[in-house]
Amino acid sequence: VLDRRDIDAVVIATPDHWHAIQTIAACQAGKDVYVEKPLSITIYEGRKMVEAARRYRRVVQVGTHRRSSPLYRALAERTAAGDFGKICVSRAYRLSNMYPAGIGRERPASPPPGFDWDMWLGPRPERPFQYNIAPYKFRWWQLYSSQMANWGVHYLDAIRWCCGELAPASVCAMGGRFGVNDDRTIPDTMEVTFQFASGRLAIFGQYETSSNPALASGEIELRGLLATVYVNTRAYTVIPERPGQFQKKTKPRVKPEKVQADQGNADLTVLHARNFLDCMRTRQKPNADVEIGHRSTSMSLMANISLSIGQRLEWDAEKERFTNCKEANDLLHYEYRAPWKLG
Repeated sequence: VLDRRDIDAVVIATPDHWHAIQTIAACQAGKDVYVEKPLSITIYEGRKMVEAARRYRRVVQVGTHRRSSPLYRALAERTAAGDFGKICVSRAYRLSNMYPAGIGRERPASPPPGFDWDMWLGPRPERPFQYNIAPYKFRWWQLYSSQMANWGVHYLDAIRWCCGELAPASVCAMGGRFGVNDDRTIPDTMEVTFQFASGRLAIFGQYETSSNPALASGEIELRGLLATVYVNTRAYTVIPERPGQFQKKTKPRVKPEKVQADQGNADLTVLHARNFLDCMRTRQKPNADVEIGHRSTSMSLMANISLSIGQRLEWDAEKERFTNCKEANDLLHYEYRAPWKLG
């Protein structure tokens, strides 16, 4: 495929641990790339993908399709303009009830006929095949992905966009396997708090022991000094702030409103693909350019590292290194299994 001159672009929707190798190889071959989220499974991989896209002048779009939502774009513009006051806290949750059996428990087995298990593993260590790893359930195995990266990147990307943030200054994650009895190597319950140098928090919860709603409405909550906004891909609702302790009763400075989107979630996928194709022609950066995808994916990966280390970590966004824990920096990448290399 990479050698064919009649192919201008590739879509990468392979297991997450393959994204970096394939994206960089495609850029080197002169192909534009649409790569699914999460962009990478290590922060080091993500930076190398950005560097490859810039070096070979490639259009690389990441599959965080909310970036092509007119509703989210208008909301991000309003938050930047201060319509709701400073956003001090943002919250989002991904909820799924997988109790009690989750992905189940499986014994090692022979892979299905025609399934190249060694190739599927790629740069990851050799191990026996299991039916609750491939083809899809790898997302519950830390070696190949994580639900924090799989889902967290969607919500954290939207929060980062609406709040105008590049990266957090610190991260602290907690969680564990509290209710689901299966083979997973990731938590069934996890919550992470990010603090930004601008003075705000972003909180994301990944709960797989309950699917009951966590917010009054929507998928993301933006708590501003003047109003709170609840947003999803279809609409957002603005609730004016009320006077509180030691405050005089005054009229709200923001009106309540509900703004409906013209597009549903399925339409966003079409809009996102259309944006990628248009940018292939214009050579402009797409809505979810690889740098954007890298920064948002990094937040999810930072959360995983914080949970693994068991402490609050401080982050240097320019150097992309933790400043208070050498052990955490050791988890920014891993040694590939031969013969696989990055670029």
